[in-house]
Amino acid sequence: MPIPRNESLVISPCRPLLTELRQSLSDAERTTGLVEERSASVSFGIGAIDAALGGGLACSTVHELAAARETEIAAATAFALAVTTLSMRQSCRLGSTGRVALWITEELSLCENGVPYGPGLEETGIPPERLITVAAPRLRDALWVTEEALRCRAVGAVISELSARAVEPTVTRRLSLAAAAGHTLGLFLRPQPDNEPGAFATRWIVGAAASLHSSPSQRYGGIGPPRLAIRLVRNRRGHLGAWIVEWNSVEQRFELATNSEPVAGAIIDRPNRAAVA
Repeated sequence: MPIPRNESLVISPCRPLLTELRQSLSDAERTTGLVEERSASVSFGIGAIDAALGGGLACSTVHELAAARETEIAAATAFALAVTTLSMRQSCRLGSTGRVALWITEELSLCENGVPYGPGLEETGIPPERLITVAAPRLRDALWVTEEALRCRAVGAVISELSARAVEPTVTRRLSLAAAAGHTLGLFLRPQPDNEPGAFATRWIVGAAASLHSSPSQRYGGIGPPRLAIRLVRNRRGHLGAWIVEWNSVEQRFELATNSEPVAGAIIDRPNRAAVA
């Protein structure tokens, strides 16, 4: 007795069905955010970092930025704002000049860490009028506002300052899909590192680094430009790494900082005495 079969499943050798299925699956993944668009990314302007990121920090997705310790939350905040500046500058070059940035935080974090400082925003390169601050009473409210902001096409970047409590992977996955739908860069700022799984495309740990002294005639008058020690500890696109970067507030870009201290100590004169057994 012959085995009945569905005629619709018969594959004709003349029809590249497998190729069509692959293309359809790829299109569906991009639509739902399962695959990141490599063409949309924020370049750091530093070859080593951009190469590790596969060309730059992916937009239309979410990233986690954590302070190395709670006392270094200012360094992580500076890194988040600098990345937002690069993202907004890139949007302006592409013609999206009207998009704003949102800073979303819990009221408790706002009391502990303060609000973004206007002159500091100018130094980073973000006009204060382009940054909207939202304070939510609870974590779930902050996450709801974050998801709505990520879906909004009028928002270019979202900085969501989360508490030290872990966020469920399903929640971060939903936020990642929202960022893909709105073509928005999502940065999640934490006061300390978190090893819990999540849908973040990258995970960074940021700390402060010692700045070099500048001459009194230079912009900072004895204190060099701010330096950050950044570590890329999770990266879906490629390699991990650690760098010390310097923020150039005049050019509004990152620069790779080098250690000016000698690796070995200075040579000293010592007598050549043979060891006596």
